[in-house]
Amino acid sequence: MKPVHPYLVLLIAMVAPGSGHWAAGNIQRGVMFAWFMFILGWITWKLTPAEMSIFARLSGGLIVYGMSVLDAYRLGRLRWVRHRLAHGSK
Repeated sequence: MKPVHPYLVLLIAMVAPGSGHWAAGNIQRGVMFAWFMFILGWITWKLTPAEMSIFARLSGGLIVYGMSVLDAYRLGRLRWVRHRLAHGSK
């Protein structure tokens, strides 16, 4: 079965955290990233004062979100290249 194109994996990962990993073929990793994103977002929300911006209050979750998007793209790209090399196409 042909893997999902890495750019589509990137788009899916940006829209729905953790789903990009599912599209790249690694569901457990996507669940782990989504779980840590929500937990760290909740922790930073609780630890920061209400006067801070929403981005500062959710910074823990946003950092994990960014890492998740990049990691999903990387996994999608690796799977795409492996498939192309195995089937002799460019």
